Amino acid sequence: MGDPELETRLRAEGLVPGTWGNGPGDVYAVHRHGYDKVLVCVRGSITFGLPGRGDRVPLRDGDRLDLPAGVDHDAVVGPAGVTCLEAHLPAGHLGPDPILRTAGSW
Repeated sequence: MGDPELETRLRAEGLVPGTWGNGPGDVYAVHRHGYDKVLVCVRGSITFGLPGRGDRVPLRDGDRLDLPAGVDHDAVVGPAGVTCLEAHLPAGHLGPDPILRTAGSW
């Protein structure tokens, strides 16, 4: 289940978030999407790799990642698992670069 406060904040931006989660150590291989994605970590942790940029982006409770369409990324779930909110936008709404917004900054 998602966090009502975080979900309300996303909805106030016109986003329609869904909730998903994974167990400890789950891994997503490198992939990309044809849509912009907004991710918020509700509980636990997950680290997104951005191999084309040589960057790693850790998300913890309340952190947000705005991930534009076409950006290669992978992910590794932290030791306590993770629950996230996720919303999609048409490609081009977020700009060209991923943006990490830490808890309390968005």
